[in-house]
Amino acid sequence: MAALALAVPLLATQSAPAVGAASADGKTQGVFLSISSSRKAAIRGVLLQCEPKPRGRHPKAAEACAALDKAHGNLAALPRKRGHCTMQHAPVTVAARGSHRKKAVNWKKTFPNACAMHLATGPVFDF
Repeated sequence: MAALALAVPLLATQSAPAVGAASADGKTQGVFLSISSSRKAAIRGVLLQCEPKPRGRHPKAAEACAALDKAHGNLAALPRKRGHCTMQHAPVTVAARGSHRKKAVNWKKTFPNACAMHLATGPVFDF
């Protein structure tokens, strides 16, 4: 019975379409961005859509799309903002999954605090 209980959620996640997958007409859907606390609980998430133009519920969609374009869709290469953060230990994990300009995106990173995250990711996770 325990094996069945574990198998059902696994099957459910495998059959669900991936966020950011191509639609039936071949257009990209965007990148789902999420921010989680150190307790691994989702704090918030948003779908960033850059094609054909920035849109969606991301409050800084145009700036976030421009930053992703500058990094060629590689979140590890986002332009870093200048500034200083306190040494507060309050880890946050950010994740991005989907596609940007027809290029697959699957990235995750933990930062020591929200300030460090904002300096490293600029407007992308500023929601």
